[in-house]
Amino acid sequence: MKKSIFKLLTFALLAGTVSTTFISCSSDDDSSTSIIDPSTFVVDRNNLKGEITNGEVVLESGTYKLTGALVVKNGATLRIKPGVIIEATDPSSPTAYNEVRFISIAQGAKIFVEGTSTKPVVMTATTKLPGSWGGLVLAGKAPINKGASATTEVGGDLPYGGTDVNDNSGSIQYLRIEYSGFSYNADKEFNGLSLFGVGKGTVIKNVQAYESSDDGFEWFGGTVDASNLVVINDIPEEKKNGDDMFDWTEGWNGTGENWYGRKTNAGNRGIEADNNSNNPLATPISSPNLKNITLIGAGDLGVEPQAVKLRVGSHGKFDNIVLSNWKVGFDIQQDESIAAIGSGKLKATNVRFVNVTTKSVGKNTNNESVEVSNVYTENSNATGAGNGTAAPDWAKGWTIGL
Repeated sequence: MKKSIFKLLTFALLAGTVSTTFISCSSDDDSSTSIIDPSTFVVDRNNLKGEITNGEVVLESGTYKLTGALVVKNGATLRIKPGVIIEATDPSSPTAYNEVRFISIAQGAKIFVEGTSTKPVVMTATTKLPGSWGGLVLAGKAPINKGASATTEVGGDLPYGGTDVNDNSGSIQYLRIEYSGFSYNADKEFNGLSLFGVGKGTVIKNVQAYESSDDGFEWFGGTVDASNLVVINDIPEEKKNGDDMFDWTEGWNGTGENWYGRKTNAGNRGIEADNNSNNPLATPISSPNLKNITLIGAGDLGVEPQAVKLRVGSHGKFDNIVLSNWKVGFDIQQDESIAAIGSGKLKATNVRFVNVTTKSVGKNTNNESVEVSNVYTENSNATGAGNGTAAPDWAKGWTIGL
């Protein structure tokens, strides 16, 4: 009897050990991860491209060469472990549009970027210039005002939009996106991180867009929140040296907290905000809540040297904002956005202006100048992203260019 009991106990212990090993994940020593639902996709770290159509793909350590489009399809998952570098190689020519490198996450798919403050995940390019590759694109099922659904302008013509406010595309934490913004033409350009109808179940935190030739971050509707974002555009005298730091349109209704943006080149605005250019009253109306924001410009440089431009019906509430070195602070356009000032749906509180030539300008739909200075209230002690015009503490260590 004692021998039988001993055998049973031994078997139970062994079974528990096997089970634990199967579901374990890699630790800080970057050991191999056991995948519960492995994909049929074959990873080649020197030729990373294609469609992930099922299961989970894990990128564990070292550098992966992105040699084309990588698209994660409905039901599949891409997981990227701390310290991984994904480097987009050069297409055969600047106009080889069918060769553009990008990473897209389709509706129903998920991405988990598991960087840390000491081991961020880096998505970069072989050529260290803005516009060298596409960037990262997420397409979700959250509401937009372009219609019941739409198709992404970049990233593989993916459907986006829907009715699921809490749609979940995964989690992105401690990620640097460098030298992105590949351009097909003036109306079709990648950003650093493009969020198409992404839902509130998705986590976006501690992400930097570094030297993108178009916007650092852009929201196309959706409800996703985003915190601890950094945009840096400093490369001078290049053909593509940055558009807007942060941009939203098509009814984005999320929150933003701790944003820090700086440019010293002739890029455009700090924030460009739209609702819907074809119908400014289209619902859901873009109306994010933002707090703790620092935007640093390059003075009179740039085609549109405004810190914040809100137009075609966008609402928004801002608090604890530092605007430094801009020709214009707030630029409010079109009747619908101007009306939102009076209703309290568009307002900025606790704003600190530092070397801003004109604090606010406004024009109605007839292009007539109107007074919009009541859009903001001032506070000389506003801290913005944390340290006023200085780099915030939360951004140090995992970013570059600060």
